[in-house]
Amino acid sequence: MTIRLHYHPLSSFCWKVLIALYELDVPFEPVLVDLSREEDRTAFYKLWPMGKFPVIEDTARDWMVPESSIIIEYLDQHYSGPSRLIPADPDKARQVRMRDRFFDLHIHQHMQKVVGDRLRPADGKDPIGVQQARDQIRLAYGLVESDIGAQWVMGDSFTMADCAAAPALFYGNKIAPLASDLPKTAAYLERLKQRPSFARVLKEAEPYFAMFPG
Repeated sequence: MTIRLHYHPLSSFCWKVLIALYELDVPFEPVLVDLSREEDRTAFYKLWPMGKFPVIEDTARDWMVPESSIIIEYLDQHYSGPSRLIPADPDKARQVRMRDRFFDLHIHQHMQKVVGDRLRPADGKDPIGVQQARDQIRLAYGLVESDIGAQWVMGDSFTMADCAAAPALFYGNKIAPLASDLPKTAAYLERLKQRPSFARVLKEAEPYFAMFPG
């Protein structure tokens, strides 16, 4: 087994990579990192000084790869089977990458802002920033509603964009619930939750859900 995934099962960006690993059927060694433990924290920061999940090590190729989108690009290039998460056609590949960045930047990161604020002490909270984050999430939801297809982001093919959408919408719905005027987005989230790769991720995360501050 050449791929080692350094992760936490509640981490939303780790979910994105886990979905890709399961979609591509890539065997890997999970390395659960508990940053509250000094030993884990020291080892992880030695591997990746930025200290952000997830990170993979490819021991066969002697590569360390951080950042969820870059990890998926790497896996799709070196370990993909019959299915691909990034189309070979350059124009379609660019559209997948754009939508991947959309979900990460305009829903995922704003969701993390809201969740992170809940963990702050009372005198360190940022209500203005939280409201701005919620507003941006709802703006992004509207664009998803107008763009989403009948199946996946790019039509019939499940891609990296869907890997990004799953944790963004799942957690986003916890802190900025999908309203009744977003039926296509809500239906898309339900399809994602039924997708075997994401259903597996959610099942594995169940023992940790009580740790989610919401």
